Amino acid sequence: MRCLLLLCSLCLFLTPSCSSGQKWAKGRVQYEHKFMRSLELERNGLASAPLFAPKEVKLAVAAANRLVGKPYKYGGGHARLNDSGYDCSGATSYVLREAGLLEGHLTSRGFFNYGKRGKGDWITVYTRNGHTFLVIGGLRFDTGGSAHETGPRWKPESRRVDGHAMRHPRGL
Repeated sequence: MRCLLLLCSLCLFLTPSCSSGQKWAKGRVQYEHKFMRSLELERNGLASAPLFAPKEVKLAVAAANRLVGKPYKYGGGHARLNDSGYDCSGATSYVLREAGLLEGHLTSRGFFNYGKRGKGDWITVYTRNGHTFLVIGGLRFDTGGSAHETGPRWKPESRRVDGHAMRHPRGL
């Protein structure tokens, strides 16, 4: 009996948990300006990428800008690429797909397996069960985090990220 208990304990210790392989965010994510590596938020609510940003970053910014002003729509962006509104994972999927960084679409839960773990140099996906958003060039693209504006928007305000896993596209 003791051997069986010891063997079970050893197996539990050596078996990776479902949270292994994740880099978990803590605290707040806020606009982060880095010379030649940060997006600029224009007065019209659209973002612009630095001149020397990678092509995929510029494509992601252009895709996100196309969604700015669309309403929040539960399930939006999953059944149709060009939808009348988008939810968090639909907007994130759209941006990454248009930048050539994702095939198809993912739910917020699906982003736990996207790309590589941890914070990216240019693009980071923050995901938890029930919500996901992007930070591109230091600027947050999110459908939530503000009581008076819903739908996909660039948001310079900080947001709590406790419980979110961080993932990023390979090389970015």
